[in-house]
Amino acid sequence: MLVVVGGHTRNIGKTSAVCELIRSFPAQDWTAVKITQYGHSVCSANGEPCDCQTADHTLALSEERNAETGTDTSRYLAAGAARSLWLRTRQGQLAEAMPRLRMELAKAANNVLESNSVIRLLRPDLYLAVLSPGVVDFKPSAQYVLDRADAFLLTEPLQEPAWQGISQRLVLSKPHFAYTAGEPYSAELLAWLASRLNTEAPPEGSASGQRLSLL
Repeated sequence: MLVVVGGHTRNIGKTSAVCELIRSFPAQDWTAVKITQYGHSVCSANGEPCDCQTADHTLALSEERNAETGTDTSRYLAAGAARSLWLRTRQGQLAEAMPRLRMELAKAANNVLESNSVIRLLRPDLYLAVLSPGVVDFKPSAQYVLDRADAFLLTEPLQEPAWQGISQRLVLSKPHFAYTAGEPYSAELLAWLASRLNTEAPPEGSASGQRLSLL
């Protein structure tokens, strides 16, 4: 099972959504992957400012082993992921990292990826898109794959979305669920996810462990 979680911009709860999925369905033994694409003058090896243009700095894939640092990949482990990986590439060069990523994904029965752009290169079993109608920014990478979403997680009601050129009808025509970062998934969302994951839904609010309010 391959699940992708994306969203239209930063800091709207994508990482929390990944963590809650892991926490709600622990028997899946998830491998979780954070995918980051950096712009010019940022090194893919460590995410720091960099003037290098050498080929060995175009991508990096590392495994997180510490569940207590508070980074996104650390939060995956704290939520119960069996493995947590961080893939970094330069902007527009994600395709070059795919052979290496596919090797890692093949090691696990269930994977969850936090990314929008990877939708262009993989066909997941399930794509969840986090939308925050009150936040104006809408990344082109998210807009391009919006129609591929299987369901939308809405951080607030959709009556007056801030976006121009985004079809409200598209969002409402697909399964959509109220979602608050750091809070348990609703019983309705858990049941829907369980049907797609071919497993039993846990009781609402039953997932163990501390829920972080960080986005």
